[in-house]
Amino acid sequence: MLVRDVMVAPVVTVGPSATVQEVAKLFLQKKISAVPVLDGKGKLVGIVSEGDLLHRVEAGTERHRSWWLRALVDGDTLASEYVKSHSRKVSDVMTRDVITVSPQTPLHEVAAVMEKNAVKRLPVLENGQLVGIVSRANLLQAVASARQLLDITPSDKAIRDRILAGLKKEAWAHIGLLNVTVSNGIVDLWGLADSEAERKAIRVAAESAPGVGAVHDNLVVYRGAGWA
Repeated sequence: MLVRDVMVAPVVTVGPSATVQEVAKLFLQKKISAVPVLDGKGKLVGIVSEGDLLHRVEAGTERHRSWWLRALVDGDTLASEYVKSHSRKVSDVMTRDVITVSPQTPLHEVAAVMEKNAVKRLPVLENGQLVGIVSRANLLQAVASARQLLDITPSDKAIRDRILAGLKKEAWAHIGLLNVTVSNGIVDLWGLADSEAERKAIRVAAESAPGVGAVHDNLVVYRGAGWA
């Protein structure tokens, strides 16, 4: 599945001259938590989120440090925090270094980027133009709406072949120590697993195969030094 399959479009945006108060009202009215910031030519120049408005003087939530903590923080950091909590302009509080994706980006890459950079949403650009936005919620929606890969129930042989073929592709799976039997869609796993983690992964792989009704795990964990 690709970004284009789950992204939200069109996107609510603001300009750099918008005020913090206007953006806060927009979040509440539209029930959103972030907006991309576009300049007069429609170019993405930043993004402002609820997190950027978390420490604000209007709400009394600006950062308060004891004198000795302030002494440990450099002046540039303190000055930047002051701007973030006091400025009325979106251009002062927005995040400028925006990570983006394209409509053709696979969702597994989106998840990795979000996790690595600790972000909750990514603007979607195509030919330099904003065409959508994808968020963690959109990834969850993809999970919730997932369908079985096959509408027709496969045969027991097809299920077995698919499980074994899938395990052969995994570097962690020791399929030479494994046997799989299938009867009426019920899978039995037999043989040895090198670790408890491998045993669990084999079970999950079997449960994920289309047409599987249940999995019976009869595997024994062997760690090289003895039986577990």
